[in-house]
Amino acid sequence: MAIDRLLKDEATEEKGERARMCSFVGAMAVADLVKTTLGPKGMDKILQSSGRGRSVTVTNDGATILKSLHIDNPAAKVLVDISKVQDDEVGDGTTSVVVLAGELLREAEKLVAAKIHPMTIISGYRMAAECALNALLKKVMDNKEDAEKFKSDLMKIAMTTLSSKILSQDKEHFAQLAVDAVMRLKGSTNLESIQIIKKPGGSLKDSFLDEGFILDKKIGIGQPKRIENAKILVANTAMDTDKVKIYGARVRVDSMSRVAQIEGAEKEKMKEKVEKIIGHGINCFINRQLIYNFPEELFADAGILAIEHADFDGTERLALVTGGEIASTFDNPESVKLGHCKLIEEIMIGEDKLIHFSGVEMGQACTIVLRGASFHVLDEAERSLHDALCVLSQTVVDSRVLLGGGWPEMVMSKEVDELARKTPGKRSHAIEAFSRALQAIPTTIADNAGLDSAELISQLRAEHHREESKAGIDVISGAVGDMEKLGISEAFKVKQAVLLSATEAAEMILRVDEIITCAPRKREDRM
Repeated sequence: MAIDRLLKDEATEEKGERARMCSFVGAMAVADLVKTTLGPKGMDKILQSSGRGRSVTVTNDGATILKSLHIDNPAAKVLVDISKVQDDEVGDGTTSVVVLAGELLREAEKLVAAKIHPMTIISGYRMAAECALNALLKKVMDNKEDAEKFKSDLMKIAMTTLSSKILSQDKEHFAQLAVDAVMRLKGSTNLESIQIIKKPGGSLKDSFLDEGFILDKKIGIGQPKRIENAKILVANTAMDTDKVKIYGARVRVDSMSRVAQIEGAEKEKMKEKVEKIIGHGINCFINRQLIYNFPEELFADAGILAIEHADFDGTERLALVTGGEIASTFDNPESVKLGHCKLIEEIMIGEDKLIHFSGVEMGQACTIVLRGASFHVLDEAERSLHDALCVLSQTVVDSRVLLGGGWPEMVMSKEVDELARKTPGKRSHAIEAFSRALQAIPTTIADNAGLDSAELISQLRAEHHREESKAGIDVISGAVGDMEKLGISEAFKVKQAVLLSATEAAEMILRVDEIITCAPRKREDRM
């Protein structure tokens, strides 16, 4: 028998050139897809889901776009992954990372066609990436010592991050919100304690930052509307057992009075539970589940504010912010950790009533209330704000700052070019290619703004050959501008992550020389 069948029926394999072509094409297609969203003049995409309800998302956040795509090409999946990691790690630069990786592969494809071995390209890319990173390290600014300067750095970074998003019209307003919120964190990168509530209505300008915590619930009827020095018990327990509900079982009784007895017993049980809860010495009880009328009455009589059905995120976050823990049994009050806050009151936002907790244990907690024309606008605003908050919180930890607007890429590209001239052998081609790929980011920024990118990039290159140049692309005036005067800055951490992730992803895709696709599973006929 012949040994020509190594793989199972219908499994396919592609070798060498074909496999490489397949992975290059897939990766570049993904890069081209998000390319148009890069920069202050980037466009948005509408994503329509194929599920029920056909939900629509309007976004220009690279990670969101890629996350929503169903991709079959393995190389394209690698790019989707790096954008996701970039989003989790530093929160911004998701588009840049994909565009850079795509360009590195585009350059690599030409080199492979010129019979340069992938391993040679990879080692060249590695040298180039290291050189580029060192070039950036030489140019970083760090104003951690000077609080005023540092704050203005943060404002600039926030405005730069927001300028490529939907919030660009009111970027000063939102940059201020984001900086205030992050400054409250006092150096922790845990964004849990910044809560974002979206309420349609009003315009984006009406968004505001409120200290403390806002819970998206109404206060029940007959409950106190305002409590000072609140002691809060956050619970997750069933409070609806005062009705006879016996599923799937039959209860036979010989008279109506027996039913009343059973109901009475249930009520007693409920009453005991409520008394235990009141015994904790609290004046606010928040439950994840329903609270029925009877226990609610009991709470109201005891002057306790009872809130039911708080959404889960809300409950978890509330417990975190007030310094309490979520309880589900109430037998030993001493082991339950209660939450505290100075004041609970009802506030109105737009049409809705919400409950506001101020003076909470965790002083850094705050709530950003977003207003906007529609849910799509709000969702996109939340994504943009989230990016800004992530970048700022990372910058507070690692306070190194770079100028933006394609300036870092030009700095890196210049250094990498010089390295290529010094390097003998075939690797120098790969290093040169790396430098060209870096220029793709300013090129794309210019293209998206409808400017003549070739002209601008050559001007930029000339500018950067002067010492200490601060030139970048000013998309508003459509010319080369001074990034320092324009106040366009970026966090070093974002740029570093973009550079390293893109290089590694490109490297990984370059190493591929064979793609093996499994045979689909057969459906058995179950008859």
